[in-house]
Amino acid sequence: MSHQRVLILEDQAFQRGFLANMFNAAPGVTVDTSGDAADAVEMCHWQRYDLVVTDLMMPGVDGIQFIQALAAQEHRPMLALVSSVSQRMMASARLMAESLGITVLGILPKPVSPADVRELLAQLDDARSGVGPAHAPVEVPINATRERLRRAIDDGEITAWFQPKKSLDSGLVVAAEALVRWRHPEHGTLQAGRFLPLIEQHGLESAVLRHILKASIQAQARWREQGFRIPVSINLPPHLLERGNLPDELLDLTLQQGGTPADLCFELMESSTTHHVSDYYAGACRLRMKGFGLAQDDFGQGLSTVHNLVSTPFTEVKIDGALVRGCARDPALHSALATVIALGSRLGLNIVAEGVETDAELATLRKLGCNQVQGFLISRAIPAETFGALLDQEKAAHRHTELGQPGALAPR
Repeated sequence: MSHQRVLILEDQAFQRGFLANMFNAAPGVTVDTSGDAADAVEMCHWQRYDLVVTDLMMPGVDGIQFIQALAAQEHRPMLALVSSVSQRMMASARLMAESLGITVLGILPKPVSPADVRELLAQLDDARSGVGPAHAPVEVPINATRERLRRAIDDGEITAWFQPKKSLDSGLVVAAEALVRWRHPEHGTLQAGRFLPLIEQHGLESAVLRHILKASIQAQARWREQGFRIPVSINLPPHLLERGNLPDELLDLTLQQGGTPADLCFELMESSTTHHVSDYYAGACRLRMKGFGLAQDDFGQGLSTVHNLVSTPFTEVKIDGALVRGCARDPALHSALATVIALGSRLGLNIVAEGVETDAELATLRKLGCNQVQGFLISRAIPAETFGALLDQEKAAHRHTELGQPGALAPR
C-alpha cells in the first residue's frame, strides 16, 4: 500500500478522534483533522490530500457547501461521505459531488467500523494505482468543421470500438455495445464526448449511425469467422425517428452489408426525443417489425420512465450506471435495482447493467437476477480486432476450466 494522506472533517470532537484513530491504525496513512468546514477548505488549498472524509450535517458551512468549495479548487481529492443522515440524502450528495467532477469512493453510515476504513483505503490505493473505479476525466471538446468531420467519417478515422457485455449466467462475453471513437491524427484516439456535440451541431448523426452500423456488421463477420456470434447494440438518438423511412434505410443497409437484424439492437438514447410522440412509437414499432432488437438506454436517469418502458416494444433495458454505483452498500439503490430488474424480467426483457466497476456491484447484480453487465470491471471499449482476440482468449480459458487443468482462470 502506498503512502496516503487523509483529511477528516467532523464537527463532533469524539467522532473526529474516533475516525482519526482508525485511519491512523492503518500503515502508511497520515491523518489531519478539522472540525470546521471553512478551515478544511483552506487546508485543502495548502495541502494535497488523497482522500477527504467528511460529515454532511455541520454548523456554519455544511458538508454540501464544503464539497462545492472543494470542487472549485485546482486539486480535487477523492471523497468519502460519513453521516447519520438518510441513505437517500447521502446518495443525492454523492451524485452532486460526482457531477462536480469529484470521485466519491464510498458513503458510510455512522458508526464507521475498522473494516469500513480498511476497505475504503484499499479502494483509494486501487484508484491511485489506476486499477480501481476512478472516474474518467472531464472530456474537453475539440473544434472541427463539418467538412473535416465528414472526411473523418468517410476515411474511417471515426469508427466503432466495442465494449463487451458479459453474461452473469455463463460468465462469458455474449454481446457488445458499439461506441464511436475518432482516431485523430493529431490528438490520438478521442472518446465520443470530445466530438459528438459537433456531430450533432453539423447534422451528421445519421451519417455516423450508418457508419457505425456498417462497422458493426463487418466486425460481426470477422468474429463469426472465429466461431462467435456476437449481437451488437448501437446508440440511436430518438429524434432521428422523425424520418419515417429510417427503419427501411437501416434494414436495407443491414442486408446490403450481409448483416442480420436479429443480431443488431438499437439503443434509444436518453439524450434526445422526438417532437411528436407518434414518430417515436411509429419508428420503434417499425424497427421491431423489421427484426431489430430495441433497448431502453440509461434507464433510471433523466426522462426514462416506467410508462415508456412498458409502452414501447423494447427487447432490452439498460440500467444506468447511476443506479449501479454503490448498490452493494446503499439500501435505497439496492431496492431500486431489485424493482427494475424484477419489472424487466416480468416484461420478458434482457436486462443489462452498465457502469459496473466493482466485484461487490457484480455480485449484487448477479444475486438480483440481472442478465448481462458491462463496465470498466469487465473491459473498456476496444477495437474490433482486440475484441476478437479477447473472445479467443476467453474461449481458451473457459475450455481449460472445464477440463480442470491447473492454472486455468475461471471466467469473471
